[in-house]
Amino acid sequence: MLASIIDVSHIGYPLLFLLVMAESGGIPIPGETALIAGAVLASQGRLKIELVIPIAAVAAIVGDNIGYLIGREGGRWLLERPGRFHRQRLEVLETGEPFFERHGPKAVFFGRFILGLRVWASWLAGATHMPWHSFAFWNACGGIAWATGVGLLAYFLGHSAGNAIQAFGIYGLAAFLLAVVGALFAHRRHRRRLAETRATQRETDPEPPQQ
Repeated sequence: MLASIIDVSHIGYPLLFLLVMAESGGIPIPGETALIAGAVLASQGRLKIELVIPIAAVAAIVGDNIGYLIGREGGRWLLERPGRFHRQRLEVLETGEPFFERHGPKAVFFGRFILGLRVWASWLAGATHMPWHSFAFWNACGGIAWATGVGLLAYFLGHSAGNAIQAFGIYGLAAFLLAVVGALFAHRRHRRRLAETRATQRETDPEPPQQ
């Protein structure tokens, strides 16, 4: 009903940008739902998917960088201070910080696909002083992959995508991406170990006698 009262084509893009950016910056609001809604509206011809996806990606990247700066300057104090969502913020810090220190790049990339981590990943990256150049690269990759994957799924599935993606699809997409990246890492590690084994064998094998 609200969409019939307000011209979605006029406010849809700015609203999408603001919601995604705010969620990415650390405010627990439905940014992913805004992306899904925008893509569904695009499937109905009321918005353009070629604008919805890049706007969501840019908003995610901008918001995450704002969150990173906030986290770097005073993230721990903001997460630990009393007030609204205090218990949730402490849980995020207790569970997220150790993982983030060990797996920062993966947390930044895959955190974009996980609700709790999507909201707080940028703050944790800043609070743990993750190097900005590494954060910026993996954050951009995650933002683009998230906006493209979720946006296209919602666009092609149409109106039925809302509940389906939120309940199952995004976790399936995250699992698929994790499996692909994991396979690539495993392949690279296997090749590295194979090369190290061959190098060790060359060092330990006796040289053939000179003729």
